[in-house]
Amino acid sequence: MKDDIIYLVLLGSCIGFGQFYRKFTDPEQRKLVGTGVGLLVVLSVSGFHMLHMLFCYLVSALLIIYASRKVCHLACFGFMFGYLFFFRSLSFLGYDAPPGHTNMIQMILTLKLVGLAFEVNNAYTKSKTVADGQKDTATVAQPSLTEADRALLKLSMLDIFHYSFNYVGVLTGPYITFKTYRDAMYLPFSGKADCIGATVDKLKVIPLYAGLFLLVSYIWPLQYATSAEFYEERSFLYRLMYVWPTFFIFRMRIYTGILLSECVCTMAGVGAYPKLAGSKPGHGPSRDDYTTTATEDSSPLEYDFETVRNIDVINTERCWTFREAMKYWNMCVQYWMAMYVYKRFPSKKYRTLVTLAVSAIWHGVYAGYYFCICGAPFYLPIEDLYVKLFLKDATGQKRTVLNVLCWISKFFAFSYLGIAFLLLTVDKIWYYYSSVYHFGYVLWIVLYGAGVLIAKQRKANARREAKAGQDGAKQD
Repeated sequence: MKDDIIYLVLLGSCIGFGQFYRKFTDPEQRKLVGTGVGLLVVLSVSGFHMLHMLFCYLVSALLIIYASRKVCHLACFGFMFGYLFFFRSLSFLGYDAPPGHTNMIQMILTLKLVGLAFEVNNAYTKSKTVADGQKDTATVAQPSLTEADRALLKLSMLDIFHYSFNYVGVLTGPYITFKTYRDAMYLPFSGKADCIGATVDKLKVIPLYAGLFLLVSYIWPLQYATSAEFYEERSFLYRLMYVWPTFFIFRMRIYTGILLSECVCTMAGVGAYPKLAGSKPGHGPSRDDYTTTATEDSSPLEYDFETVRNIDVINTERCWTFREAMKYWNMCVQYWMAMYVYKRFPSKKYRTLVTLAVSAIWHGVYAGYYFCICGAPFYLPIEDLYVKLFLKDATGQKRTVLNVLCWISKFFAFSYLGIAFLLLTVDKIWYYYSSVYHFGYVLWIVLYGAGVLIAKQRKANARREAKAGQDGAKQD
């Protein structure tokens, strides 16, 4: 709880500071102030461990600026994820382990610096395409370099330093691209958007999630799942069902933390864009002409903060399937994983597995992260199979019943896999799963086998019916 209290105090302070931060209209002043406060946040929670972040910044910045832009993104990826692994292994090497909040700062810094290297590589590739197109006079339509692309190609060490340590998102995210950061510095949207209103809307629901977290964690504490009484005196059914409240606690804690981190962005005006820009979480505007349109349009514009929207609580809770719920969870990080791992990985066959493995590595070195995150690809085919077999063509009351069953299955899968994420170590995870006879895994194997048999039976019946129809047509 001590770490949680420190976390809440820091986020609360950063949210409050946003009202003052927005008053700086000069971009250079805003950069200096934002970076200064960010460094204070890092120093306050990390102490001398702050040297890790400074070292990572220095090496990554040198790679981004001076390495070949054809491979700078790969070099930066290898260095940052390698250093992240080393950073988390310090205790095994006999050194003091960094504080928990320092680990979160290092995680976000990893996404930022590697993401920036990919942005630079994309801008370089685009510039080469433009240059080649200008030589080819027969080409009708050519892509053009945006102002953001030019800025990426002219990055300085100071630009990267400001981006890395600006107080908005330095502690827990959400991940924002360099383009989003630069827009927040140079575009006037933060002064026009309703930053206070957007922040208050998010803050309204946080007491509910925080209250539920405290209440349920008091009744069903996670620590109880590691006690002797839990395994010796509680029934199999009680132990199996205990994953539900533990994952509920985890969700409420994550909802509270992520929404507070979003409030830091909204109060500072970072991620504010006109609605007509069609912004998406992590990515930012999906239209390139939003600045021109916003300038030319004399009527009042509506603004949103979709760029920094990291979680959709309502849709996460109420959607029917596991696959759909994944889309609404930690959306800015998912954007990073999709853009820089999934779409870039050369083998389509292994893209999903590699992306989830990178996600697990990013989360930490504990086995529980791999049990949980890498378990998802084994559950998703089962869900997809049953959705195709029963849910896809169902209507009316039957559809409603099947949706509810799918919802229950979704949260059981999340909860069953999530207990590994919370127990962390192999011995605790294996002891728990053994105590419930690996019920979840056995159930999923049986369901998958049954689903495959049903699918084969339906195909066989369809072939027989088609053959019977052909025979009947011949007789006629």
